[in-house]
Amino acid sequence: MTKAGTTVRTADPPLPAVALPRRRGIELALIVLAVLLSVYGYCAVGLARNGTVPPGAAGYGAGLGVLALLAHCAVRLRAPCADPLPLPIAVLLNGLGLVLIYRLDLETPHDRAAPTQLVWSTLGVALFIVVVLLLRDHHALTRYSYRCVAAALVLLTLPILFPAVNGARIWIRIAGFSIQPGEFAKVLLAVFFAAYLAANRDALAYAGRQVWRFRRIQLPTGRVLGPIVAVWLVSVGVLVLERDLGTSLLFFGLFVVLLYVATGRTGWIAVGLLLTSLGAVAVGWLEPHVHSRVADWLHPFASIEAGQGPNQVAQSLFAFATGGVLGTGLGLGHSILIGFAAKSDFILATAGEELGLSGLSAIFLLYGLLVERGYRAGLSLRDPFGRLLAVGLASIVALQVFVIAGGVTGLIPLTGMAMPFLAQGGSSVVTNWAIVALLIRVSDSARGRRDGQMIP
Repeated sequence: MTKAGTTVRTADPPLPAVALPRRRGIELALIVLAVLLSVYGYCAVGLARNGTVPPGAAGYGAGLGVLALLAHCAVRLRAPCADPLPLPIAVLLNGLGLVLIYRLDLETPHDRAAPTQLVWSTLGVALFIVVVLLLRDHHALTRYSYRCVAAALVLLTLPILFPAVNGARIWIRIAGFSIQPGEFAKVLLAVFFAAYLAANRDALAYAGRQVWRFRRIQLPTGRVLGPIVAVWLVSVGVLVLERDLGTSLLFFGLFVVLLYVATGRTGWIAVGLLLTSLGAVAVGWLEPHVHSRVADWLHPFASIEAGQGPNQVAQSLFAFATGGVLGTGLGLGHSILIGFAAKSDFILATAGEELGLSGLSAIFLLYGLLVERGYRAGLSLRDPFGRLLAVGLASIVALQVFVIAGGVTGLIPLTGMAMPFLAQGGSSVVTNWAIVALLIRVSDSARGRRDGQMIP
């Protein structure tokens, strides 16, 4: 249209939103595959040990399948645009964990842990379904951020009031019932850190421009270091009072990662590594229980040289060496020689011995894929809280796998944490199912908004 020598162009119509495939059918197919692989492992253990298929194989497969199907229906109903990979990965890891615990139960008929672990897994899936159905928008969690940190501090301090178990105060045991409150506290702290840093990221990033420069490393000034020093003191306090190196590293590592993501300042990483090193070295020398863990890490075969037989770390290394590339086969290993922690802290040694390096690599790839999908969901969101929440939850899984795998393989001193989904531990499996549920919710929001849909 032309008016007074001026050409006026009408605005172009907005581009239509590109519909992304929901991929719920892919998720269902992967869940079926995960259940079948778990049942195959269960049958393989029975054939290797007794020459027959275990009588409970059908019930185990049906139970795991029903739980997985219920979880899938909840996702299909309330999170139709969610990433299709986290749920099948969780089902497969949980199923493999039940197989490994059942395999070790055959060596300890007086102490069976698989039935109890199945009950906890059921509770974990139930919590997953509740979170997916009731939490329609992850932003609702920001209203409870300070309640989360208060609850987390209470959960962290409760074990101090109870007797130590195996040298660490991380459990609450009453009348034969035990829980590990730190497992629940890590999710609550992730919510608080994400909400706090999302609300204050601009101030932190701006203050971070006032730095001490050492070559290419930028270190924040003393005024800016206040929050991170406070969290560091809390993590060291947990380490000293509860004698739990793994929980301390997890909490402080989670905060440093989220602080770096929120501000983009590499100086926080340098400060985090420095403070972590100082705290670990100091407590390692002063705390006898932690010092013994460090001594076993530095000299894993010292007990053998002293004629006292191999300790747990040495037995774990022997198990990995025996497994080789392809493993001895499910049910044909001797990782039970590790002792009382074979089903919990050292469950990865059983996987390494009986599945070999190839099977162990597949497990690590599953964890890596789960973490990557969490990071991808976070980076797909524009809102800071959702991005930090997804990155924080995925980082919890990554840090746990690194700390535990590093401890049982001799890379770092051993800690008392549980391998996500694999190890015996009710608190751990329930918490990890909650983490997967929150990642499902965040990924649904990310892909739903990209699809042009309105998220209620």
